[in-house]
Amino acid sequence: MKQNESSITSLISAFGRAYHCQYDTPLIFNDYIAKALITPQEFAGIRENMIQGIHFFNPDMAHLIKDDPDKILKWITQVQLSPITLARAAYCEHVLLHEVTLGLKQVVILGAGMDTFALRHPELEDTLELFEVDYPATQQFKRERLDQAKLIMPDNLHLVPMDFTHEASYERLTNKGLKKRKTLVTLLGVSYYLSKENLSNLLRHVFLDLPTGSSIVLDYADEHLFEEKGRFNRVENMVKMAAMGGEPMQSCFTYEEIERLLADVGLLIYEHLSPEDIQDRYFSNRTDDLSAFETNHFIHAVKK
Repeated sequence: MKQNESSITSLISAFGRAYHCQYDTPLIFNDYIAKALITPQEFAGIRENMIQGIHFFNPDMAHLIKDDPDKILKWITQVQLSPITLARAAYCEHVLLHEVTLGLKQVVILGAGMDTFALRHPELEDTLELFEVDYPATQQFKRERLDQAKLIMPDNLHLVPMDFTHEASYERLTNKGLKKRKTLVTLLGVSYYLSKENLSNLLRHVFLDLPTGSSIVLDYADEHLFEEKGRFNRVENMVKMAAMGGEPMQSCFTYEEIERLLADVGLLIYEHLSPEDIQDRYFSNRTDDLSAFETNHFIHAVKK
């Protein structure tokens, strides 16, 4: 993601979480703080842009529900915008909280955007150090939004300005207080946009000085990414939107390929969720349009 686009992307992701919290039931992921980070004008603007984009997402659906803007917005968010974001956030937080019960003391969130974990878990302020890594402009944007919402950044949250996809600096993390002890790293919504070589180099660099038992939660696209259309063409739409935005998706993997890439940098897969697993865990028995994306997988991998 380019620096001048990062804040917009994080804002749209926050919109998806805020919309879900406000309008969907049952909740997959309860980010009750997300809406406070979006101004009413931005919420209205994103809403209107989504509604106007219905013809791109599905012309047939555009015709069927053309006279009901609220129904259009719900359809777009539930089919296209929110499923990946909500499910991977729920999975990542589940892993993180479980690791805390096992004694985890620090987390590195790569590409944090408008993440709200620290704000939603004040009970962990004295036991868990959180390091959010993102572009300087995105982090400044977040600081401003926290101020506007009168939300105080907790003492255990450390913002580390960095383009980690090109210049990962372990020194910047240690300068903010990262220690050489068991760490959970999260990398969500990033692997698609990196070449396989760059993803490997990033993981190798991040885990070089972290001890055995440290781990990562990441999502990736499988080998069908560029051929699968998906429900209502949503996978194809996702790939097209990325290319139209100037940041095309670059990488997809068979399970064997991602397993080998992780093993080469010293990481063993502890848990892997296929699209079918994600559907069963987060979307089963729903009566709305939320469902797992056809090509997305989640992994929790541990350093040997």
